[in-house]
Amino acid sequence: MRKALRAFKYILVAGAVFVLMMAGWFSIQFNTAADAAGETLLFEVAEGWNAGQIAEALAARGIIARQWPFLLGYRLFFPGQSLKAGEYRLKTPLSPKQVIQALVLGQVLLYPMTIPEGLTRRETAQHLNKAYAVDTEAFLTASAEPGAVRDWDAESADLEGYLLPETYHFPKDVTPAEMVEAMVDQFQSVFTEDWKQRASELGLSVRQVVILASLVEKETSRGEERALVSAVFHNRLRMGMTLGCDPTIVYALKQTDSYTGRLRYQDLKLDSPYNTYLYPGLPPGPIANPGRASLEAALYPEDVDYLYFVSRNDGSHQFSRTYREHINAVNKYQRRRLP
Repeated sequence: MRKALRAFKYILVAGAVFVLMMAGWFSIQFNTAADAAGETLLFEVAEGWNAGQIAEALAARGIIARQWPFLLGYRLFFPGQSLKAGEYRLKTPLSPKQVIQALVLGQVLLYPMTIPEGLTRRETAQHLNKAYAVDTEAFLTASAEPGAVRDWDAESADLEGYLLPETYHFPKDVTPAEMVEAMVDQFQSVFTEDWKQRASELGLSVRQVVILASLVEKETSRGEERALVSAVFHNRLRMGMTLGCDPTIVYALKQTDSYTGRLRYQDLKLDSPYNTYLYPGLPPGPIANPGRASLEAALYPEDVDYLYFVSRNDGSHQFSRTYREHINAVNKYQRRRLP
C-alpha cells in the first residue's frame, strides 16, 4: 500500500511538473514574437472568418510562428470577445497575444476622407464617388432619410445641411450609410448645448441656423468675412427685407439642372421659394452643408449695421450700410461683369 501511495505521489508530482512545463512553454510561445524581420504588413480579416481561419492566415504570412498558441490563448484569455473583421497595419515582430489584442480591439486601418464645405448632398455624393469611389446612389439613399435629425429638425425631408464637412477617417470597408451616420453624429457633436441656447436667444430654431449658415457658407470662403455676411442677413431679416442671396437661386436652378454656371439677370426673376430676391425670409431649407465656422458665424454675427455686400472679384467683398453706397460699389466692381 505504501509503495502504491508513493508511486501515486510521484505520478502527481510528475504530472504537476509536466503541466507547469507546458504552461511555461505555452506562456513563452504566446508572449514571444515570431522570428520575423521588423516590417509593417497589411493584413485583412475577411468578414465571417473564424479564429481558426484567422490563425491559419496569420501563420501563412509569418506574422505568428504557430497557430496553437494563438488559438489557445484566444480561448483562455479572451472568452466571448470577437476578432473584428477589417484591414490592419501590423508592425512586426508581434507576439500572438499582441495580435489578438489588436484584432479584439478592432484597431483597423483608417483612411482619410475629406468633405469640402459648401457642397449639397448630391455634390457630396459625387465628390465621394470621384475621390474615393463611394457609390453615389447608395450615399444619396442613405442621406435621404431624415430620421437621424428628426429630434433636431422636424421639418427636414432629408439630411441636407446636416452632413458636416470635415476630414473623416474610415476603414476600407465603410459603407455609405456608415459615412452618413458619422457626418450627422459629428454635426450633432459640434452643435453644442451652448449653441442651442444661443439659437434660442436669437429666436431661431436649429433648422433656421443651419439654413442661415448654408447661405453664409456659399457667399464667402474668407474666415474674416463670415460674421459680416451673417450680420447683413440678420439685419435684413430683422427689418423684413429680402435677403437677395444669389446662391439660393443657383441652388434652385441646380434642382432642375438649369444652372449654366453663371447667374443671369432673368434668373433673378425665377419663381421659386428659394429665390430670396422675390420671397422674404429664409429659404425653405439649407442650400448646402455648412462647415462649423459658418455655423458659428450664423449664431454670432458681427455687431455692425451693414445691409449690403458685393464681390470685389478677388474673393473678398465690399460691405455697405446704405443702398447708395452699395450701388457705388456695384458700379465699381460688378457693373461691367454682368451678362
